[in-house]
Amino acid sequence: MENQSLFDLSGRVALVTGGSKGLGKAMARGFVQAGADVIISSRHKDELQQALVQILDGTNMKGTSIVADLTRRQEAVSLARSALEEMGRVDILVNNAGANIPAVIDEVRDSDWDRILELNLSSCMALTRALVPQMKERRWGRVIHISSIMGLGGKASRNSYNATKHGLIGMAKANALDLGPYGITVNCIAPGPFWTDLPASLLNDTQKQQFAQRTALGRWGEPNELIGPALLLATEAGSYITGETLVVDGGVMINTL
Repeated sequence: MENQSLFDLSGRVALVTGGSKGLGKAMARGFVQAGADVIISSRHKDELQQALVQILDGTNMKGTSIVADLTRRQEAVSLARSALEEMGRVDILVNNAGANIPAVIDEVRDSDWDRILELNLSSCMALTRALVPQMKERRWGRVIHISSIMGLGGKASRNSYNATKHGLIGMAKANALDLGPYGITVNCIAPGPFWTDLPASLLNDTQKQQFAQRTALGRWGEPNELIGPALLLATEAGSYITGETLVVDGGVMINTL
């Protein structure tokens, strides 16, 4: 294969959950720029419509948006069905939607635990389960679970978040073994401190600075800096990478002393 085509996604269709903002929006834009048509989903119709215009801007690619609340299992199933009905196929699935409800372990509420488990982990299983059969038929597919460096380590009061992000890494390994014979790769990306709405809503100024200081680069990541890693795992460039977790954290995890 020619080098220039390694990152080419012409003829592919990508579904990105949580695609209306932040990392999901950036990855969707990257896929479009590489030649893919896209489907983005989130809970908010207005945000999705605005984001889709920006994602497709300046390209000739096709795109659609689908409203789905992935804390509800049936809506994950419906999202997969609607994506296939509207676009005919899904070659690349990026399970990016997620949330965090911090609480120390003896203050975790069942309702919060169940919500985060369903959104961050179970919806990823449900979407993968629903979409891989048609990937198997074509003997090509890419599944990318967006984990976190908290899926490799831990942080106080992040019990449900840590558990689900660790779970995605374990699930990806089993997924990869299940699906490898069909030409489908399954991997995780473990982002570190990227400046999105989620940390902005949870961290105070001191905590924000502490995260920046933990990186080797001395700063938070910008969402566009996740496009390259996502393209690697979504294209022929990463065709022999499966069951792995790609850490994209500016050097946080190497800063152990």
